[in-house]
Amino acid sequence: MLDQLTAAVQKLSPRLRKIIRNIGWLFADRILRLGVGVIVVALIARYLGPDQFGSLNYTIALVALFRIFATLGLERIAIRELVHTPAKKEEILGTVFILRLLGGTFTWLLAIGTIFLIRPDDTLSHYLVAIIAAGTIFEAFDTIDFWFQWQVKSKYTVLAKNTAFILVTGLRITLITIQAPVIFIALAILTETILGAIGLVIAYRFNRQALLAWRPKLARAKSLLQESWPLIIAGVAIMIYLRIDQVMLGQIVGYEAVGIYAVTTRISSIWYFIPVGIVSSVAPSITEAKRTSETLYYSRLQKLLNLMAVLAYAIAIPITFLAKPILVLMFGESYASGGRVLVVLVWTGIFWFLGICKSQIWIINEGRTKYNLIEKSLGAIVNILLNFWLIPLYQETGAAIATLISYAFVDYLMCFIYPPARVVGWAMTKALTLNFFISSKKI
Repeated sequence: MLDQLTAAVQKLSPRLRKIIRNIGWLFADRILRLGVGVIVVALIARYLGPDQFGSLNYTIALVALFRIFATLGLERIAIRELVHTPAKKEEILGTVFILRLLGGTFTWLLAIGTIFLIRPDDTLSHYLVAIIAAGTIFEAFDTIDFWFQWQVKSKYTVLAKNTAFILVTGLRITLITIQAPVIFIALAILTETILGAIGLVIAYRFNRQALLAWRPKLARAKSLLQESWPLIIAGVAIMIYLRIDQVMLGQIVGYEAVGIYAVTTRISSIWYFIPVGIVSSVAPSITEAKRTSETLYYSRLQKLLNLMAVLAYAIAIPITFLAKPILVLMFGESYASGGRVLVVLVWTGIFWFLGICKSQIWIINEGRTKYNLIEKSLGAIVNILLNFWLIPLYQETGAAIATLISYAFVDYLMCFIYPPARVVGWAMTKALTLNFFISSKKI
């Protein structure tokens, strides 16, 4: 059996074998974080209780609303530029790094100003936001990961980030053991980001690359920002419908509701590494296919969507029936009321899995960033309005329903409103209905 598997792998093209190895490293990274991270989060949630755990997640959600100003929507654009103009890699990487460093500093100041404005008397939240938002400055070093993705060498990013993760996991357990205040849990989050940045620098140097060789150019910065500004605005909209539910829950209901909602989002979104890992590995191959022929390009995109649909259903169906027992087992009886919330939230994964393919591949390759801006902005508006309506009525469950409807609207239904995107909409429909699977069975 093992010999047959080895022989089958050897028959694959070198490029495909490299992609499979890269996906393997990304999955190993996420599986480690899935196994260890969930246990640690469960311990933290049990230790802090819904109220304090809610206050921590409220501040994390607030910072996340502004994180796009740190990343500037440059990841896929930067990787595309590296694919098309490899001779300019020092210029591309250097420019992206400086832009992200400035963006991270701006994000830190903006987050601090916002928390002082909306919660002027909440001193603990002021400290939590200042600490957590500082991480966006050090995330500028994630620019190095763009080079590793381009080279299909994600194992180095995995090793760097996981070393930091393992070290800080030990720190978190120690903090729980000594019953440290919640502010020290926030400091541990920042420490992991800093150690991860150091690890990336070491890994980059190990690959005989040097940060000092980077040459940022003003002209390149203008070119990148000219293309990414719609993604920046769209990113704000994305964060609104990803995180505004927790912020609005905190403002309308309270921190305890945020704590219960937060543990359900941990379970429902923990699987999101699957599409991210797959897409980051196959995106260069699909981009190259577009340069060869549209038929090959859409064929590969359809296969990717089909895979995403099958994986999403495989996750959503069993969790629907096991939601409450999972929450009680992991987080304790104080979080049991989140069972019905998880039942709703887990189905958002289907639209997330498919939406990643559309936003990270089709929109980038087709140059439809302005369409991305429009759909995400409309989705944010829909989500805010639904939250204002449903949270006062159903608290955490209302926020979950608002999120599900918003995801379906943005990632799927909008395809049929915008004519050029209908080809992707029908491809998603084929994947959602498992039509491809039924057809293959008939054949």
